[in-house]
Amino acid sequence: MLTVSLHRKTEACPAMPDRQNRTPAARGLRAHTLRACAATAVVAALAACSATGTPYQAQAPLARAGEPAPGPAAPPREDRGATLARALRTALPDGNTRLAVAVFDQDSGNQEIASYGHDGTFDTASIIKVNILATLLLQAQDEHRELTAAERRNAEAMIRTSDNEAANVLWRAIGEAEGLDAANERLGLSSTWGGPGIRWGLTQTTARDQVKLLRAVFSRGPVASARSPEGLSQASRSYIRDLMGQVTQDQDWGVSAAGPQGSRWALKNGWVQRSATGLWVINSIGQVTVHGRRYLVSVLSSGNASMKSGISLVERAARAAVGAASAHVRPWPQ
Repeated sequence: MLTVSLHRKTEACPAMPDRQNRTPAARGLRAHTLRACAATAVVAALAACSATGTPYQAQAPLARAGEPAPGPAAPPREDRGATLARALRTALPDGNTRLAVAVFDQDSGNQEIASYGHDGTFDTASIIKVNILATLLLQAQDEHRELTAAERRNAEAMIRTSDNEAANVLWRAIGEAEGLDAANERLGLSSTWGGPGIRWGLTQTTARDQVKLLRAVFSRGPVASARSPEGLSQASRSYIRDLMGQVTQDQDWGVSAAGPQGSRWALKNGWVQRSATGLWVINSIGQVTVHGRRYLVSVLSSGNASMKSGISLVERAARAAVGAASAHVRPWPQ
C-alpha cells in the first residue's frame, strides 16, 4: 500500500486574505486556487508512485515517418567461453579427473576459440598422430616432394587404426620432438611440446592448441604464422581430413558423439592407462557437422578411473561444447 504525503511548503499555494476581509471576488479566487492546489497534489502523488511503485519500463523510441517501428532490444549475449563453462557444469568430473575443452565454429565470422580449462596441459596420447602427419607433410612440402609409398602406408595405419609402430617410424622421420616443435611454430601452436625421445605419446598440449591444429587442417585457406608464409597446402589438408574421416569403427567415439546419427565427422582419439596410477588419459579431437554447421572440437582428460568412464566424459563434454557454440547462432525469440 502506497501512502502519499500531501504536506508541502506554503509557497506552493499563494496566501489568501483573512476571512473577515474577503470579498466575493476573493472568495472566487480562493476556490480557483484550491482547485489548482488539489491538481498539484495529484501530480505529486503520481510522481511518487512512479518513483516508488512498479519499476519504470523504458519505451521503444518512436519510428520516424516511413520507417518500421523498432522492436525490443535483444538481450546481451554472454561470451562463448562463459556459455561453454555453463554448459559443462553437468559434465565436470569429480575427484582427481581433469578436463579441458575447446570449440570453434568454422561457419561463424567470430574467430574466437571458446575454451574451458584452456591453460591446463595434458599428455596427448595418440591424438599426437595428427600432428606427426601434419609435420611430415610440411617437411615434404619444403622439399617439394610427395610422400613416398612407405610414408603413405604408415600414415594410413597411424591415423585410421592408430598403429603405434607406424607412429614410431614417422616420429623418427620428422626428427622427433625437434621436428614437431618447429612445425608447430609454423602452424601457430604455442603450448605444445614434443615428448622425450621416442615417447611421442607424452607430448604436452592444451585444448586450445589442438583446435589451432584442427584449424590448420580443416581451414579452406592457408594457415601460417609470422615465421613462414606457407602452411599446409590444400592437398596436404585434404589428405589428413580424408584419413581422419576413415578411422575404424571401434574408434568411432569421442567428438563424433556431438553430432546427430548419420552426421559427418572426422576425428582422432587418444587413450592410454598410466602405469604409475592405473588411471586413464582419454582425448578426442576432430570436426563434426551439426545442422549444416561445422565445429572443431578438442576434449582432453586425465585421471579417469577407466577407459569406459573416460570416453563417457569426453562425449558428454563434446556434446556440451557443440551445444554451447550452436547457442550463439540461434535467433533470439521474438
